Amino acid sequence: MRAPADAREIRSVVIEREMPFPANRIWRALTQPHLIAEWLLKGDFKPVVGHDFQFTQDWGSIDCRVTEVEPERSLAYTWAAFGLESTVTWTLMPSGQGTRLRMEQVGFRRDQEESYRGARAAWTAYFKQLEGVVERSS
Repeated sequence: MRAPADAREIRSVVIEREMPFPANRIWRALTQPHLIAEWLLKGDFKPVVGHDFQFTQDWGSIDCRVTEVEPERSLAYTWAAFGLESTVTWTLMPSGQGTRLRMEQVGFRRDQEESYRGARAAWTAYFKQLEGVVERSS
């Protein structure tokens, strides 16, 4: 039998950005499916705890479940695909310049180095796209 993974073996991708927008505008981009599709992936997301949904793309799909919703403050959902079982958590904090947005995806085992590096690069790009969507939307 394999020993349980030590918590120190689990890694996270964390990205934080100061955005010059109020939390309600960022929240819309994080929770409205047509806006999510513009910066992340297409899906049938609903900001309801327990809602199962999928993000889809030509290469396949990601199975998700909403685990936390605190409007304009925090949002979390599971993210399962290609052997990765993780959780993505968004935290919105008011700041003097607008909103500080933090995303953490936790659940990368040490043997998932390729997924970990891929997520770091992808989330950096997604954040840029997200900021553009928030800027364009009102």
